[in-house]
Amino acid sequence: MIVLFPLKIRLFLPHLWEPQTLRFSINQPFFSLSKIINFYSLTFLPTLRKEREMEGSSLRHGLAILLIILQFTNDMALILADAPFHNQRNIEYIKSSCSTTTYPKLCYRSLSIYASKINTSPRLLVHTALNVTLIASKSTSRLMMKISRIHGSRPRVAAAMADCIEVIGDSVDELQQSIGELDHIRRSNFSLTMSDIQTWVSAALTNEDTCMDGFAGRAMNGYAKTMVRKRIVKIAHLTSNSLALINNYASSQSNLP
Repeated sequence: MIVLFPLKIRLFLPHLWEPQTLRFSINQPFFSLSKIINFYSLTFLPTLRKEREMEGSSLRHGLAILLIILQFTNDMALILADAPFHNQRNIEYIKSSCSTTTYPKLCYRSLSIYASKINTSPRLLVHTALNVTLIASKSTSRLMMKISRIHGSRPRVAAAMADCIEVIGDSVDELQQSIGELDHIRRSNFSLTMSDIQTWVSAALTNEDTCMDGFAGRAMNGYAKTMVRKRIVKIAHLTSNSLALINNYASSQSNLP
């Protein structure tokens, strides 16, 4: 099933103009990316040039930020693409399982589209939750790397971004290790494997908290903090939910394949 994704972007460019809201619909990956950039360039920029003199670096900064937001939004949209229809039993299983997590609404939203794949399997539920978290973490890491390459960032922002990129990279590795181990879990190695997975996912959550701490304080107010912290909070919540589901799965060996 092809899903039409409405895309609403609140665009803030410091020292240029009041916030502008752009609305588009995307029904294929990167379907209208070039058109949106062209629309932005042809519609907003000529007017801005007439209204005030702009520095070239600010203009390039604005275009770069717009492109980064669009690409990140597309990454998130791909998670929802081609969602199949699900039976009520599978949906209720996910809703019930998510009720034990710290962020049940986020848990349900992120996993219910995979209800047919998960069925009522605790292992597949955990596997899917980890995969969703991994996708979001990779996307956030790419976003931070692109923002870090934009010239003009303050030293404190650049340093926090570099530290955050490193620890989120560690989180990605730990999530990948967890998924790999989960693929090979059996009754004979269940306890040891689940203990390893719990350790890795807990470490990933700690890394994400460390990243958020780096963007605390007045010195980090503004663009980078707003964009990055929101996404770090999201993956931290996804990781927390994954850990809760892992702990539930670890509590019973009766659900092994």
